[in-house]
Amino acid sequence: MPKISVIIPAYNSEKTIKYTIESVINQSFTDFELIVINDGSQDSTLEVITQIQDSRIKVFSYANAGGNVSRNRGLYRAVGKFVSFLDADDLWTPDKLQSQLKALQENVTAKVAYSWTDYINENADFVVSGTHINVNGDVYENLLLTNFLENGSNPLICKEALIELSGFDKSLSAAQDWDMWLRLASKFDFVCIPSVQILYRISANSVSSNLVRQEKACLQVLKRAYQARPSTLKDNSNVSLANLYKYLTCKALQKPFNQQKALAAAKFLWNYVLNDSSRLQGIIFTLKLLLKIVIMLFLPTLLESILDQRKNTEVRRLKINQKIEIGYPGAFTVSS
Repeated sequence: MPKISVIIPAYNSEKTIKYTIESVINQSFTDFELIVINDGSQDSTLEVITQIQDSRIKVFSYANAGGNVSRNRGLYRAVGKFVSFLDADDLWTPDKLQSQLKALQENVTAKVAYSWTDYINENADFVVSGTHINVNGDVYENLLLTNFLENGSNPLICKEALIELSGFDKSLSAAQDWDMWLRLASKFDFVCIPSVQILYRISANSVSSNLVRQEKACLQVLKRAYQARPSTLKDNSNVSLANLYKYLTCKALQKPFNQQKALAAAKFLWNYVLNDSSRLQGIIFTLKLLLKIVIMLFLPTLLESILDQRKNTEVRRLKINQKIEIGYPGAFTVSS
């Protein structure tokens, strides 16, 4: 039997599923099965998958039921001792499974190994770095403050731990990964691989783009998590809420720009300020967010132009640095 089961829930993923599967097939660790749960796709997702020839791929098709149900369906079909979930538009670096498995084997008390995340756009271009937090052991209180695993495509988990917790909560419309990681952290140790191994694709059509739904689900997850461990300091709840609304504000200020998202960002920013005890120290950051909201509300086209110009400048800077690092002809360095 394969040691690892990789589970990909796929719904209308024809544009990205091939690259996602290839990032699994190209892993340096090869003793895995790849379970794809086709969640009632209406496009050519299934056709794209069946064109990929690899005996480790197993495809199961169901009527559409959502990501939570699809993950659980894959979990109960998995035969590996370890399980890792991967969204159908995200990517892994080739060393992801090998590094995480090694970490679990070397830390026998840990049942969850996680890595760092960076964010890419729909064209797989780098957008921004993730939080890159390195905590180990009992991470419950850290995870309450912020979901530093960041997405559902991150950890490698002992299957027995997932089965013990009955899988993902089907009642949640969003934040189901954060809820799962919290429930795991309440019982088991985590171990970190301090390296970027998950590339999370930002998409206007992703579940996390529905900000109102995400806010409601996250508040539900937080309430339940604090009730599960009453000994957790109550002061932490304000920090959790501040971090949540900071995240939602920044999420609302991502493309595409429109007035509806600007109004949502204003609401989230207000809640962020209310819950942030260090609001005075972060006043400049808050004012920058407020300025961006105002521009997005009244001049969304101008905001898009400014950000595109900034991105092009950053790309040029990175290219120049790369040329210097590899000794590009004509490049020079200045030493002290």
